[in-house]
Amino acid sequence: SHERMCQYIAKESGSLVVSVGYRLAPEHKYPAAYEDCLSATQHFLQHLQLYGVDPARVTVCGDSAGGNLAAAVSQSLAGSSELPRLRAQILIYPGLQALDFNLPSYQQNRGVPLLFRERAVFYSLQYVQGNTSNLEEVLEGSHIPPDMRLKYRKWVSPD
Repeated sequence: SHERMCQYIAKESGSLVVSVGYRLAPEHKYPAAYEDCLSATQHFLQHLQLYGVDPARVTVCGDSAGGNLAAAVSQSLAGSSELPRLRAQILIYPGLQALDFNLPSYQQNRGVPLLFRERAVFYSLQYVQGNTSNLEEVLEGSHIPPDMRLKYRKWVSPD
């Protein structure tokens, strides 16, 4: 689905672009896609010399769920001393939090195509659990225990 975009980025930036075809939900729920992306990135970083890639110039990138995966891979590799460090991560409208789908950005953009608020929750649930049985709970915010909401309010808050 992203081949033309990857070709464009490669051409315009003079870079080698590797696109990972990871397993998709709901057939393959979390952590399948993450494991695919992490494994592919680790393999690539271990074999950079085969591709003629400068180890100091490797960046991960993704949009939507791919942005989530790029961020997760970056975090997983951040402490690794066996592999070259990633230079950067590029996250394009990434799905990064599922604690509260009622924050101002979700409210302000609730009717903006392509990812309506309900659709974002639908796809998030497909990715995490392979079904949408608790869609209404998540939309209401009742899927998070009060103690967890308090613990993370510093980072996930309308303020």
